[in-house]
Amino acid sequence: MSDHKKTVKVTQLGSPIGRKPGQKETLIGLGLNKRHRTRELEDTPSVRGMIRKVAHLVKVED
Repeated sequence: MSDHKKTVKVTQLGSPIGRKPGQKETLIGLGLNKRHRTRELEDTPSVRGMIRKVAHLVKVED
């Protein structure tokens, strides 16, 4: 096992305005709060779950 952690690149494309409650909070939890903002996040099950919750608002690259 290497010490290099696997990361996932997440870019916000959609706006959370008018979406279900909690989706805006999930985006903020992922470090996203503006469209076209990109974050490199550690690829963990919890991060994957958050991405799945807002999958329609973000673009994911491995």
